[in-house]
Amino acid sequence: MAKMRVIALALLALACAGEQAPRDRVLVMVVDGLRPDYVTAEIMPRLNALALEGFRGQAHHSVFPTVTRVNGPSIFTGMSPGSHGLLGNSVYLPNVDPSRTLDASDAADLRVIDASTEGQLLTTPSLGEMLDERGLVYFAVSSGSSGSGLLMNHRGAGAGLVHYEFTLPDSLGSVVAQVVGPEPTIPPGSPAVQRVARAVDELLLIGIDRVDADVLSIWLTEPDGTAHREGIGAPETMEVLRGVDAEIGRLLDGLAERELLERTNIIVTSDHGFTTHQAGRSLEDLLVEAGLKESEESTDVVVAGDAIHVNDSVPGGEDARIDAIVTLLQRTEGFGPVFTRGVTPDTILGAREGTVSFAAIGWDHERSADILTSPDWTDAENEYGWRGVVLTGGTAGHGSSSPWDIHATLIAAGPGIKRNVASPIPSGNVDVTPTVLALLGAPVPEGLDGRVLEEALLSGPQPGEMALSTFPIVTSATLGGMSYQLTVHRTMVDSSVYFDGTEVTRTPSR
Repeated sequence: MAKMRVIALALLALACAGEQAPRDRVLVMVVDGLRPDYVTAEIMPRLNALALEGFRGQAHHSVFPTVTRVNGPSIFTGMSPGSHGLLGNSVYLPNVDPSRTLDASDAADLRVIDASTEGQLLTTPSLGEMLDERGLVYFAVSSGSSGSGLLMNHRGAGAGLVHYEFTLPDSLGSVVAQVVGPEPTIPPGSPAVQRVARAVDELLLIGIDRVDADVLSIWLTEPDGTAHREGIGAPETMEVLRGVDAEIGRLLDGLAERELLERTNIIVTSDHGFTTHQAGRSLEDLLVEAGLKESEESTDVVVAGDAIHVNDSVPGGEDARIDAIVTLLQRTEGFGPVFTRGVTPDTILGAREGTVSFAAIGWDHERSADILTSPDWTDAENEYGWRGVVLTGGTAGHGSSSPWDIHATLIAAGPGIKRNVASPIPSGNVDVTPTVLALLGAPVPEGLDGRVLEEALLSGPQPGEMALSTFPIVTSATLGGMSYQLTVHRTMVDSSVYFDGTEVTRTPSR
């Protein structure tokens, strides 16, 4: 009799589950390095069709610096780097390891930071943790670096995280092996579309079929890797873009086959744009040649990406060394904006003449360096006709304050999203998390740096009904026979401020 009662209760539970109204879920897709102008009917027909059916943000912003391990946390926390605390692709934290910079693309280095800071790898909660608090299930899949993967869900919240090198929790690894099989071998320097395809399989076969998550996120590592090697517009890059588009199409078809596409709100973004690179001077070499850093290996002055840390024990004093480096950067062609901490937390100008404050660009954190800079840029075309050039080494990349690096992709579609809308209203990667929560009908925490993209929501205002304002910051320094002028372009929507890029001019002073 007891056995019959258990069977009856199980059948009743299944029947009740079957009677539940279908629920909407959210899928966040990050396509690493996807310039908005890649998304055309010719190059990426499936993604372009999704944009035409739904909502396309024409003024979407990466946060600055425009690098992956800064933007990943901003996408998945709703916070600027000045709030979440991951400030570069490489970071220098002397309280963690005074002897070297730490590589944020490497999950092992990120775990060192987390362990050394009592769990403060990020200094603000992430999307998975927010969903946990609201009784909603999160699942993440990454085909990117181990560091960018970890930053999607570093606590393993909800149903966890799948990366090709690890899973959170560890026990999820046996499920991946059973359901998806072995990881494909990709020779170094080869396109990673196979890895993208595997991530699509993991999302469908585990995130949907086994976990049935409320929110799913997937990181597609291409076209970033190929564009870095081959360049923007190169035949190899175009081929990879078409391959990624086919995998996006396969993901959409997989949702449709499961009768879930019409109940899934999809947000597609990129972590940053992309620019062609022309040889510029190495920041580290510049400082060593000027006698402002002892050697490339020395820790008197430490360069982490475009951030410069000055040791407080340098000869002549920390302030004097900072002043000398700022002046050198402002004098040197090829280098663009220079940012320093402001005298007060809310000031827009830096403490050094001719600089803008960290606070004005969302980079003011206790972990911030003494100086942040960026290579200069132009609107020139590369050999394939794609505009945007940054004066730094390598074939192509990102990270600068060029609008071509800042301008990122935003596409949304689904039952809660407007149809056939192209919006000129500025938006940003910090807006993804609050918008995900709003689409779920979940409370949006106060204090997020991002806003809910109301203009994208079916229930929200039309983009033309929204007000925006521009307010550049202009500052200058007179350096002997030269005048250096820095303009930082910013746009405001409601109370949200978006960093649009910089312009630098150097002219003979009178």
